[in-house]
Amino acid sequence: MIVKEFRIVLPMTVDEYQIAQLYSVAKASKDETGGGDGVEIIRNEPFTSTTGIQPVTPLCNGEYTNGQFTHKIYHIASKVPGFIRWLAPKGSLEVAEEAWNAFPYCRTVLTNPGYMKKNFLIKIESIHLPDRGETENAHGLDELTLKKRSIVIIDIANDLVDPRDINQNIDPTTYKSVKTGRGPLIGPDWQKTCQPVMCCYKLVTAEFKWYGLQDRVENIIFNGEKRLFFKFHRELFCWTDEWYGLTLNDIRILEEKTKKELDDQRNTGVVRGMMEESH
Repeated sequence: MIVKEFRIVLPMTVDEYQIAQLYSVAKASKDETGGGDGVEIIRNEPFTSTTGIQPVTPLCNGEYTNGQFTHKIYHIASKVPGFIRWLAPKGSLEVAEEAWNAFPYCRTVLTNPGYMKKNFLIKIESIHLPDRGETENAHGLDELTLKKRSIVIIDIANDLVDPRDINQNIDPTTYKSVKTGRGPLIGPDWQKTCQPVMCCYKLVTAEFKWYGLQDRVENIIFNGEKRLFFKFHRELFCWTDEWYGLTLNDIRILEEKTKKELDDQRNTGVVRGMMEESH
């Protein structure tokens, strides 16, 4: 089992990020869906301590009990490396995602119940704080877990973009928001001076039990999560003028519309989004 904490500083408030993140998930899901692959939304509903959809272990040591629960299926045949497609039985490349969004805390659990069952797990715990990434133990980890944890800083302006993800319309070093005046994010020190500011602390735990492949696949998982977090938050910032000013009610309406569009897209068109090379 490997534990990594990704820290992503953004020029917005924590409250703004709640809207920005939900909007961007809906929009990015459509960009990743088509040709049989993509996102299928099974459930999207509120949860409380009495609804029966609480996670197995309490959220953040029991601090959070209310929020929004989502259950999705990711059809990902085109999204995994070729050697895994070759090894895995047909129809097994589906990942179930259960997420408890009790903002500013969120837990997401990814499993493969149809094939690998308890031998595959990705858990992402996110906490969002109004700082510049300097909180050393944002998740309240015990000493043993802290020793296992490594920290990865993601700079949405200066880190290298994967050639597969280059998009001339998504560049924080040139984007300037009309509605907020934020951006462009210039120079190596923009994270130290931007206002407003917040940080996403994403703690990722990955476990893949398959003799001979465990280390390789766990590295693929973490590289994929880093690429996803980087790409997603670049887009989130460069879509500021699309989500800024929306309400949570606006987002719920958008999510319902998106669910229908995803069902239509997944069954038609061509494969889209973050595909992996076939070798």
